[in-house]
Amino acid sequence: MTTSLAPASAGRLRRGAPAGALPMVLPMADIAGLATAGLLVGASGWVTAAYACAVLALLVADGQHRLRICRRVSDQLPRTAAVAAMPLLAVLPWTGSDGLRLALISAATLVAGRAGACTALKAAHRRGRLLEPALVIGTGATAVRVGQLLRNHPELGLTPRGFVDHGFVDSQHRDGMPLLGELSELADVVTGYRIQRVIVCFPAARDADLVPLLRACRQLPVDVCVVPRLYELGAALPRGYLDELGDIPLVPLRRLGAGRLGAGAKAAFDFVAAAALLIAVTPLLLALAGAVRLDGGGPALFRQTRVTRGGATMELLKLRSMIDHPDSDTRWAVLPEQTNSLGRWLRGTHLDELPQLVNVLRGQMSLVGPRPERPYFAARFEQQIPRYGDRHRMRTGLTGWAAVNGLHGDTSIAERIRFDNFYIEHWSPWLDLVILARTICPMQNLGSLQSLGTVSWRGSK
Repeated sequence: MTTSLAPASAGRLRRGAPAGALPMVLPMADIAGLATAGLLVGASGWVTAAYACAVLALLVADGQHRLRICRRVSDQLPRTAAVAAMPLLAVLPWTGSDGLRLALISAATLVAGRAGACTALKAAHRRGRLLEPALVIGTGATAVRVGQLLRNHPELGLTPRGFVDHGFVDSQHRDGMPLLGELSELADVVTGYRIQRVIVCFPAARDADLVPLLRACRQLPVDVCVVPRLYELGAALPRGYLDELGDIPLVPLRRLGAGRLGAGAKAAFDFVAAAALLIAVTPLLLALAGAVRLDGGGPALFRQTRVTRGGATMELLKLRSMIDHPDSDTRWAVLPEQTNSLGRWLRGTHLDELPQLVNVLRGQMSLVGPRPERPYFAARFEQQIPRYGDRHRMRTGLTGWAAVNGLHGDTSIAERIRFDNFYIEHWSPWLDLVILARTICPMQNLGSLQSLGTVSWRGSK
């Protein structure tokens, strides 16, 4: 059986790292640095405030407020200087040479403030203060070395609590640190020991088994880094985007959806863009609705229950493109006799999806995200296709990464799921804009991807 410290003991061992305190170190240092720059330059108050807000927003978007294990400020100096320069274009017409001085001095005060904050943190860490409890996933030689580095270098700010790994049931410690549990117990160990940093270091489990465990762990307020395979070889990534433990580089995993700020920005963009698009396409939508009514005599809108974020259901709106489809909730394919020429044209051009802009305005959908599925098929896919449920981590969308890559209609559901989860893991405002642009102006060079999707879901179990 595994040996472990009781969670109560873990709480007593933890020293001076109040939840939410350390993540505020860099933001507070940046605010102080920008305020100092504004006072030194003496520019007008509103210009300085607007410039400072823009710089802070860009620092957040660039991920520079994440407190790295390696406190070396020089790694991120080029990125910090670039962020200080970018808002200059907006304020230069009102400030002239003062704007240039403001950007130059801000870059210097930002770096100085960050260096001072990190130096103070390292001094506190050496005195055993403000230490964060850490967990190492893996029990091999490299994992043991990671634990040794954390224990022997308190200036890194981490206190290693122990290891978790798959399939280890002995009671032996690894170089004086305990095995706290199995990988299946990862979320419980993180919560029970109040872990704030997780370092993934070649565990015994397969990557396919590790992915869902780490995804569940990332819902918790914990920072996750991965030791890359072949880490002895240099990676083609800027140092500012990596972290490190001595000679061991670490790849940080981003928070789901880039955190609450990213989710809020996405929701705000969805509302504003959907409102503008709905106003722009209202004449076309009314004309198409009238054509549907005249063509078939029935209602212009088709309503259907679909699954969205968290497994919740919503009523999806579409222009009616079928003459009669009584089993539309449980039948996968639309037969030719169930549509007419207008319906086939609407489905082929995807103009029947335009009413879903109303779903976006209601907050039920996003402009970009995994396409919503019917509950009957969602339940079946959940049982048959790995990672299908992971796509419900984000609101469904009017268009999506899978759709613009040719994976729609009667194409491979397994391939769609891979593209949907890729989108969720790598979401950014820029990716949303790219997907929207490709939706409006479809690319034609998708033959290879469309050939991947020629197998229906029945062959993708």
